[in-house]
Amino acid sequence: MLDRAGLRVAGVLARFVEERALPGTGLEPERFWAGVADIFSRFAPENRALLARRDELQALIDARYAAGGAVDEAFLRSIGYLVPEPEPFTIGTTAVDPEIATTAGPQLVVPSLNARFVLNAANARWGSLYDALYGTDALPGSPRPGGYDPERGLQVIARARAFLDGAVPGWRDALGGGAHPQLVGRRGPSPLFRHNGLHVEVVVDRAHPIGRDDPDGVADVVLESALTTIVDLEDSVAAVDADDKVAAYANWLGLMRGDLEESFEKGGRTLTRRLNPDREYTAPDGSTLALPGRSLLFVRNVGHLMTTPAVLLPDGSQAPEGVLDAVVTALIGMHDLLGLGRFRNSRAGSIYIVKPKIHGSDECAFTNRLFDAVEDLLGLARHTIKVGVMDEERRTSANLAACIHAVRDRIVFINTGFLDRTGDEIHTAMRAGPMIRKAEMRAAPWIDAYEKRNVAIGLQCGLSGRAQIGKGMWAAPDRMADMLEQKGAHPRSGANTAWVPSPTAATLHALHYHEVDVFERQREIAREAMPGLDGLLTVPLANGRNWRPDEVREELENNAQGILGYVVRWVDQGVGCSKVPDIHDVGLMEDRATLRISSQHMANWLLHGVCTPHEVDQAFARMAAKVDAQNAGDPLYRELTPDGLAYRAARALVFEGVGQPSGYTEPLLHAYRRRAKGAG
Repeated sequence: MLDRAGLRVAGVLARFVEERALPGTGLEPERFWAGVADIFSRFAPENRALLARRDELQALIDARYAAGGAVDEAFLRSIGYLVPEPEPFTIGTTAVDPEIATTAGPQLVVPSLNARFVLNAANARWGSLYDALYGTDALPGSPRPGGYDPERGLQVIARARAFLDGAVPGWRDALGGGAHPQLVGRRGPSPLFRHNGLHVEVVVDRAHPIGRDDPDGVADVVLESALTTIVDLEDSVAAVDADDKVAAYANWLGLMRGDLEESFEKGGRTLTRRLNPDREYTAPDGSTLALPGRSLLFVRNVGHLMTTPAVLLPDGSQAPEGVLDAVVTALIGMHDLLGLGRFRNSRAGSIYIVKPKIHGSDECAFTNRLFDAVEDLLGLARHTIKVGVMDEERRTSANLAACIHAVRDRIVFINTGFLDRTGDEIHTAMRAGPMIRKAEMRAAPWIDAYEKRNVAIGLQCGLSGRAQIGKGMWAAPDRMADMLEQKGAHPRSGANTAWVPSPTAATLHALHYHEVDVFERQREIAREAMPGLDGLLTVPLANGRNWRPDEVREELENNAQGILGYVVRWVDQGVGCSKVPDIHDVGLMEDRATLRISSQHMANWLLHGVCTPHEVDQAFARMAAKVDAQNAGDPLYRELTPDGLAYRAARALVFEGVGQPSGYTEPLLHAYRRRAKGAG
């Protein structure tokens, strides 16, 4: 550890900041570290106080349930859990890129520690509709193995033409140089159209193997797909020490400078991924039309809970990790603002930071003041740093207008997250009684109220045309037909973005934004009545339910398998997000939010005697064998054994789940992962 302005800073972090992040920004190391020390001295005590307030409110709610009292709106207002609604207002955010403010389209979330995934996500701004349809179950059947399948190709072409006929009627008129009202540019013979704010390129190439057999010479249809991508430092990564943090920061810096590369072996060849350049077209008036070649990038910092051993405060305690993230990721963002890299991320001159796991308006106000201080340290104009508020905690949902008001001049994003929000729903009402089964949660009254209120409140606060209103993840990357059938509900709900698990899914989900004019839908929703609080505050209790033993066993096994399948990769391999087979062997993109809901659900049933500790342990033992079998082809996998760190971590998440702060999994995961790293 190195001394920096009274802080003890891990050498790897100090060197990264001084040798890579600071050069070119005009900031000298001594002044920078003095400012960082001042920020920690001001905000670390307040961070601790906010966490104590969470615990205080939870203790009051627990005591109320224990006494048999009603935890209703009146009670929640009396303890300050619910705060007064602000007077009607409109957010004042300015300098927002159009990908966020005025365009509707898919959003990717990608773990910052995986450079290849990060590059793929950033490059997913444009995607081949032909490829997305050909290689997935988006169309019935599957291609025959052994090279190109002409029959599958005809299916793809027919579906793509049906899309074009709907989104760009008369598109053939623009082939060969003809005019069209939606035509905005050309690249050679290939016309570029715009529909619902999104671009569609019809690739004409009669020398191409597909185009030469096509009557119109069409070789592909390329869709503007992932308009935005969140580079994640939080739930999808296993970052537990200074080395991990610096690896994540380095990838973020590589994106802001445009020089991130990753080489890998595929098919006996070495391939190198780089960021795509912008795309240039000739507009109808002969001018050059330049369009971004990459997603607009957010970075998701960690929440307020965790501390990091990468920086020790003068009293020897670990620094709040979220405060460190705010300083370092914004510093790195300056490389984009100052034009130090190959490309531009924000053409509007903003740095976009998503803040997760916020509990209520006081924590939003804290984030706003923290970002003020970081701007002052870095010499940035006020509100250069924009914030995305993740509406995934019950106290935020119930006070959403007040939360938005607290960051009203820098907010660019709200969204809903079913898994974390359900985990917090269970933990907040942990002592109220046993919860309904997980599969029933999506039909619970509070979920419908949550999803609708989020959009309605966002629109009431003026987010339309200024910020994103987002919806959650489609978790099954191999089930694109189901996604096409179901995920159209998100733009129809008034959300101008929603999460998808892969670049291919982004291209297919883009079809939904051609089907729905989201901003017109928002205008319709804004005229509807605001959903009340009653539904949101309805706890999903299993009142009067008496499950059969086989139902209890089924629920325990479902939860235990999901916990073990995720935790074994997190603890043993440091993988924070991956496609994890569920109990039915369906691959699901899992991160810590999945773990939170599963572990809290088991802890709730255990607390209320729905199951016994022995039954929980039996479920873990049975599912360990299943997870071992599911991972048999992974050379890095270590079998789950009762004395292994991963197995013990999974078990602790349930048996210690009631006492975990807000039901979060990070404290236990970090502790076991550090032990695993220490053991080599």
